[in-house]
Amino acid sequence: MAEVKQQSRKKKFIKDFGVYSIGVLGSKLISFLMIIFYAFFIAKENLGYYDICFQTCMLLSPLVTLQLRDGAFRHLIISTNDDERKEVITFSLNTMWISLIVIVTISLLLYAIHPIRYQWMITVMLMLMAMCDVILHVVRGLGNNQTFVKANLICTVCTALLSVFLVAVVKWDITGIFIANTLSRVPALIYSEYKERIFKKYYRRNIDTREIKRKLIRYCLPLIPVAVCWWMTSTVNRYFVFGYLGEGMTGIYAVATKLASILQLLGIIFYQTWQENAIQQYHSKDRNTFFSKVFNSYVTILSFVLIFYVFGIRLIYGFLPDSYQSGSQYLYLIGISTLLFTMTTYFDLGYQCAKETKRAIKGIFFTAVINVGLNLTLTRFFGIYGVLASTMTAYTFLIIYRYFDTKRYFTIKISKTSILHLLIVIAGAIVYNTKEIPWWGDLAFIALCLIVLFKTIPVRDITNFISKKIGHKMRPG
Repeated sequence: MAEVKQQSRKKKFIKDFGVYSIGVLGSKLISFLMIIFYAFFIAKENLGYYDICFQTCMLLSPLVTLQLRDGAFRHLIISTNDDERKEVITFSLNTMWISLIVIVTISLLLYAIHPIRYQWMITVMLMLMAMCDVILHVVRGLGNNQTFVKANLICTVCTALLSVFLVAVVKWDITGIFIANTLSRVPALIYSEYKERIFKKYYRRNIDTREIKRKLIRYCLPLIPVAVCWWMTSTVNRYFVFGYLGEGMTGIYAVATKLASILQLLGIIFYQTWQENAIQQYHSKDRNTFFSKVFNSYVTILSFVLIFYVFGIRLIYGFLPDSYQSGSQYLYLIGISTLLFTMTTYFDLGYQCAKETKRAIKGIFFTAVINVGLNLTLTRFFGIYGVLASTMTAYTFLIIYRYFDTKRYFTIKISKTSILHLLIVIAGAIVYNTKEIPWWGDLAFIALCLIVLFKTIPVRDITNFISKKIGHKMRPG
């Protein structure tokens, strides 16, 4: 019985992973191509300014949404009837209406006091980003993962098409990027409503939401400072680059980060898949064993993807305009930073599973303080390398802190194999940044990694599983 249950969990996890993979891989591939496109049509100074504006919207989004995206998802996924779903969705949407009115009011006041370049484009982009984020996570909380994935893919495709038209054809430069990234969210919202009828089925203006209001506020409010601290850990470094090194270097760093951030696709796919499965499996008896196996497999896959991707992307970098070429030297360290970030998010789910989100504040607060403090000290002297050293140090601290802090929820046993793979990642940084090594040295290192990969990953179990699935599909009837 236990073996059947374990197989069922594996099948569900793999199925969910596959669904999220389709959308995220498609979206990231398009985003990857768009960064190369922007590099040819947008000056690095303008691209740097847009990146700062976009990251500011990302910072403000948790404040605008009150982190209802996570709160609504967490409560919807365990809801048992439509009455509960109506309460969650109605409160979430009513709160969003009020929040959007507040945004417009603040923007008007700011415009009267001290206007900002592209202020109204930034305002509208923030409003649509916030609304789209909440609606799509409501869709996900209702269990409609395919709609969630397709809506995100629609948003990305529309961004690409509008960007090509407005930037390359109409020649609207940075204005075209703002418009493309704003209007692209409208089709995603329309598609979500068309498929799921959220407003028709679940939104009731006069429903009593006082009980769910208390639950959601208790769950969501601690997530707001957590999200802000996350921003101070992962994104504030761009402001230090902008302040100390200028808009041009900000553009170079933005392109390097965007190209390397495709590594986050596995992290995003995994987080979305694992968030749902971890919550549902949190009370299982073999929780520690199951969670440990998932974590070690996760580290292994990320480690080798990092090596293969970054060594490969260095070849593509040569096709970018000369003004962006210096960014290639930062790719591997940005990749390591991304790897550490994705590892921290794994432990973050412990607080969500136990509904003790306020406990997450302390660790991420100290992490943010470490990151900002190190950036203030190192960036002015070491430039981008100072930024990356600050970020990696902060993430390492958070991993260690959360590893011990989340033992109250689950105990992760880190395998020797995972440690070996992380050591290979560190060795890869040395190989990548040793310019004397010829191209065949890179290939030799990748070949060595492949040997280690196939020696340490249970390839036979994976191939057996795939063959069984294919055999099952090919059976008649």
